[in-house]
Amino acid sequence: MTLFTPLRRALLALPLLVALGTAQATIPIEQWTHASGARVHLIASPSIPMLDVQIDFDGGRRRDPAAQAGLASATAGLLSGGVAAQPGRPALDENQLSEAWADLGAQFGASATMDRFSVSLRTLTEPDLLERAVALAARQLAAPAWPQRVWQRDRERLLAALQEAENRPGTQASRVFGRAVYANHPYGWRTEANTLHAIRVADMREFYRRHVVSCRAQVSMVGAVDRATADRIVDRLMAAVQPHGCPALADLPPVEPLAKAVDERLPFAAAQAQVLIGQPGVARTDPDFFALYVGNYVLGGGGFVSRLMTEVREKRGLTYGVSSYFLMARQAGAFQIALTTRPDQAAQAVDVVREVVREFVAKGPTQAELQAAKDYLINGEALRLDSNRKLLDNVANIAWNDLPLDYLDTWTKEIERLSVADIQRAFARVLQPDRMVTVVVGARP
Repeated sequence: MTLFTPLRRALLALPLLVALGTAQATIPIEQWTHASGARVHLIASPSIPMLDVQIDFDGGRRRDPAAQAGLASATAGLLSGGVAAQPGRPALDENQLSEAWADLGAQFGASATMDRFSVSLRTLTEPDLLERAVALAARQLAAPAWPQRVWQRDRERLLAALQEAENRPGTQASRVFGRAVYANHPYGWRTEANTLHAIRVADMREFYRRHVVSCRAQVSMVGAVDRATADRIVDRLMAAVQPHGCPALADLPPVEPLAKAVDERLPFAAAQAQVLIGQPGVARTDPDFFALYVGNYVLGGGGFVSRLMTEVREKRGLTYGVSSYFLMARQAGAFQIALTTRPDQAAQAVDVVREVVREFVAKGPTQAELQAAKDYLINGEALRLDSNRKLLDNVANIAWNDLPLDYLDTWTKEIERLSVADIQRAFARVLQPDRMVTVVVGARP
């Protein structure tokens, strides 16, 4: 979408203004519960006349039915397909809706992640523009058109993308890895051609009605508005979804730990073998989050300075790149190590990775490795907050995971206080090197 000149100028100026604002000692976050039941988090930032809003609902992909994996994402995608007619307001098809947002120089979107169904709004705060943008967002939330022809077209595009992805070893590895790590938990389900064919427009309407409700909404706002104005905006947006009521959601099963190691080797005609190694990890709210975050930077998250990169690439030349990460979600996400290598070197690369993980779990980082990780992460903290989008992401993270309001102010202290023993203890508690999933796609016998 092409943004008109005032908003483009505001966006160009934003990183510097936000960086100047966040250089202060604290980043004040206001929090309150709206009359609708929605929880609101606001950072009032008057530097430029702009507002970013994100509303998160418990309607991510983990809420998909097994036979309709992809339903949450399809629902989010079709939300931009148009709006239905309302009293005194004609219907808008997808092109008219897109033009209406372009005329305002504003943006509205929807997406679904593993846990969240999210809608976002970005607009200037000049009173007339703000009023019209909020009104259009409320209308889009209240009366999606759910056009059948748009879904049929979008489904064909998704099916074509799925078919093309089947030609990549990474697709095969990710599917097998997810099923092995998550077993029957929805985190392990993947969108397939048969699940897309099973999704009807009526299913999207029902999914939206059940999950996009004000009583469970988390509203995060960053911009040039005060609390009173923010509350009035939330009034308009939550009124659009309050008619959905507050239907109870089913409890989801936990992500179970692995009972034994799983080793999957799949033939695939490719120049490079795809290797994934890992296991269930922890939820984002785990008390050892910081120890795992910093420790993983040393193990495989720090690029060329990580231990995995040193041992697998630098010393042995088995790969161009190897990395590890913890997928932090509302339930236990996966710990995963990923690399590609020559098919005839895959077995050796797997052996080296496993040995590096065993040693790290047993001993943790060295003091020098830990200090280097702390220095890098703390010195780079400002880059985590140097734009409105990044600041909003952090506020939404605080809201979604119910973190302390001073989280952004205490982040460096949490990093600084960690010891080698803290990290070793956390990794020994969470990781089981002898009970991991290993998937190799494209290895030669």
